[in-house]
Amino acid sequence: MKAIIPFSHQLLEEVINQGDSVIDATCGNGNDTLMLSKLVGDTGKVYAFDIQEKAIEQTKALLLAQRVENVELIHDGHEHVVSYVDEQVISGAIFNLGYLPKGDHSIITTPDTTIQAISGMLSLLKKRGRIVIVIYHGHKGGTSEKNLVLSFCEELDQKEYQVLQYQFINQINNPPFVIGIEKLK
Repeated sequence: MKAIIPFSHQLLEEVINQGDSVIDATCGNGNDTLMLSKLVGDTGKVYAFDIQEKAIEQTKALLLAQRVENVELIHDGHEHVVSYVDEQVISGAIFNLGYLPKGDHSIITTPDTTIQAISGMLSLLKKRGRIVIVIYHGHKGGTSEKNLVLSFCEELDQKEYQVLQYQFINQINNPPFVIGIEKLK
């Protein structure tokens, strides 16, 4: 079985093609942004969001070192995605909920902005496109966000979306898990 991050990447690799537009809703240290950049290639575009300047700078440094030029870094909350994305459709998006690894643990994603961001991205998502949400919930505020995001996803119309939950159930200490949303229509 695949670990959480490789599985989340696999879900996107299956639907993202060269030339597509995609979103990294929480660019953090830039690893997902770099992965998405490779998937869309030189003719595609990645919109990478983060509210923390440190995350934007770390991602920028990684992208410069890899000579990546198909990413637009956006120092703003992911809930404002529809204000920045020019494309009519995206083929994929990824979230890593929680806090910036090795960053300020008091700055966390929140259920209201996350759900607003997911809703906005669903309106941009093409047929068979996917939104992948990696939920880290072992921190203050994490349980609330986990529960509200799960509730939101459970309410998505099954005629329009497939929603998957992937997690290991025999791990202790609040292991992260994946929610995958695929648009059917």
